[in-house]
Amino acid sequence: MSDTQCIALIAHDLKKDDMADFARVHQASLAKFRIVATGTTGGRVLEAAPGLDVTRLKSGPLGGDQQIGAMIATGEVDMLIFFIDPLSALPHDVDVKALTRLATVYDIPMALNRASAEKFIDFQKG
Repeated sequence: MSDTQCIALIAHDLKKDDMADFARVHQASLAKFRIVATGTTGGRVLEAAPGLDVTRLKSGPLGGDQQIGAMIATGEVDMLIFFIDPLSALPHDVDVKALTRLATVYDIPMALNRASAEKFIDFQKG
C-alpha cells in the first residue's frame, strides 16, 4: 500500500461538469493524492485536468460504486468526494447509500457537494 493518500471521486450525471471543473481548479492540490474514480467521472476529470493520475474503475451503475466501497473497507481510500444530485431519480440509489454508509462506518472524510470538497482541499493545503 502506498504512503500517498487516496481520494475517490464520484459524480452523478448532472454533477459531472462541476466535478471536472473542481478537478481543473484544484489540479495542483489533487496531484498530491492517488485518485480513483468511477469510469465516466474519471474520464471527465482527466479531460479537465490531464496532469492527474486517475485510476478509472467501472461506471457507477455497473459496479464502480461498489468497487470504491470495497476500497474503503480495505483501507485503500482515505477520502471520498461524491458530488450527488439530490434532485434526480437514481436507479442505483441502493449502491449510493451503501457507499456513503461505508464511508461513515470506516470514518473517512466525505464531501457530498462542492462546498464541502473545497473545504477539504483548503484544509489539506494548510
